[in-house]
Amino acid sequence: MAALYDRYSSIVYSVALRVLGDTGAAEDVLQEVFLQLWRNPGLFDSSRGSLAPWLAVITRNRSIDMLRKRRPESDIADVVVSVEPDMAGDAERSRAMEKVRGALGAMPAAQRNALEMAYFEGLSHSEIAAKTGEPLGTIKTRIRAGLLTLRKAFGT
Repeated sequence: MAALYDRYSSIVYSVALRVLGDTGAAEDVLQEVFLQLWRNPGLFDSSRGSLAPWLAVITRNRSIDMLRKRRPESDIADVVVSVEPDMAGDAERSRAMEKVRGALGAMPAAQRNALEMAYFEGLSHSEIAAKTGEPLGTIKTRIRAGLLTLRKAFGT
């Protein structure tokens, strides 16, 4: 489990942070996703794909659920958080984010926008089609092509 965490935590954290925009909430989702994997490893079916994309989808879904449940935050005047710096983890997350940014930057704008709306704004394919005025099939094709591009970038 430690090896899985070391290898995939940066991807899980990056997706959660992008969706939630809050480091604390992203860390909570990171913990929930790996606890789910620990408690029920049978949920992952290797015949349907590789672990990294599966974890990214699970993370995205958990993050969107957290956004939907989020209550208005109360003002907290003085919060002090003590965290030891994790240089290796930060470097790994940085490398993963650079790969994602590079792959997204190389995509056509329409494809990138559809992918971002689906995975970072939590919109359904139908909602994206309505928002952009594009046919549903076009949106689905753009998202699928974008996911394949990201898969190639990570070699999975």
